[in-house]
Formats: sequence, structure tokens, C-alpha cells
Amino acid sequence: MTRSEGPRRNLPTSPFTRATAPAPEQFAVGDRVSHDKYGLGRVVAVEDDTSVIVDFGAAHRRISTPFSAMTKL
Repeated sequence: MTRSEGPRRNLPTSPFTRATAPAPEQFAVGDRVSHDKYGLGRVVAVEDDTSVIVDFGAAHRRISTPFSAMTKL
């Protein structure tokens, strides 16, 4: 028996299905955000969807992807 080339099909009821990673959240200039460490802020610049610069009042911080510690308000 030979195996066809290509991805294997997973059945929806299978307990062995692979979880897909969620797409990274997209931010735009002016978005209000909340960061776990720095608190509330506003996005002031977006750099090629790889990082954003956020004004947290006391300081500007560059936050890189993944944005797991930051949520859009």
C-alpha cells in the first residue's frame, strides 16, 4: 500500500485533531489597548504587523508579536 502525498484528513469528531493557532490580533493607530504589565494605553504607530508602539502615558513601549499580553478595548 502506498500513501498519497498531502496532508492527512482529520475527522471532526476525532480526539486527536490538531488545534489551530488563532490569528494574531491586528491593531491600528489610535486603538485603545490594555496590557497586562503596563496598563491602559493608545497605539501611536504600527510597524509592518510585527510590532506596535503604544503610549502608556509615562512611556512609549514597543510591543512585538504575539500580542498575548495585550487586548484591544
